[in-house]
Amino acid sequence: MEDGQQIYDQIHPELESGNTVELDFEGVTIFASPFLNVSFGRLLKDFKPDDLNRLVKITNLNPVGWSVLKRVIENSKEYYANEVLRKAVDEVLLEQAESL
Repeated sequence: MEDGQQIYDQIHPELESGNTVELDFEGVTIFASPFLNVSFGRLLKDFKPDDLNRLVKITNLNPVGWSVLKRVIENSKEYYANEVLRKAVDEVLLEQAESL
């Protein structure tokens, strides 16, 4: 998740400025949804999917990576579009964090 946050921190300001960003996954063979949730899924809070499609170029992502990324995008779209779902998810995550 920390690596995902670093990517997010680098690309978010570029996207806000209307600049295109390339995410190159060359050599990456393992994909964790928490990394993609933090680095890419959170972008859907501030950007429309069409804008991200236009501004973000993804290269060298293998089929497994595409599958995980598509799931992250769909989950993020639902999370940010549905306030009731967002509140329920946030409550569950808070309860889990407090129980650790």
